[in-house]
Amino acid sequence: MSEFVTGTTFGGTVWTPNYVTDLNQRTCIGCGRCFKVCPRDVFDLIDKDDADDFDDDYGDFEDDDNTMVMSLKNPADCIGCEACSKVCPKDCFTHEHKQAA
Repeated sequence: MSEFVTGTTFGGTVWTPNYVTDLNQRTCIGCGRCFKVCPRDVFDLIDKDDADDFDDDYGDFEDDDNTMVMSLKNPADCIGCEACSKVCPKDCFTHEHKQAA
């Protein structure tokens, strides 16, 4: 028995989902690619001012035209496909396998 949750493809191949657990809003550029590829509505584009991870103590982002970053809206809905990481140009995501019950 596997120590992690596993799935099976239509062709019978066993695979281990790798669920999103964190998103680095400091490196996110708000491009929306992860939002577009996610089949489960896990993400939401928000203002940088509303971001948990984002503080601009040094004022170095005042002239930044991009005022949006991605956030984890429904991380419990993640299916572990890692499509978000595959399209992210800034490598913002952290994923983990889930322990089997």
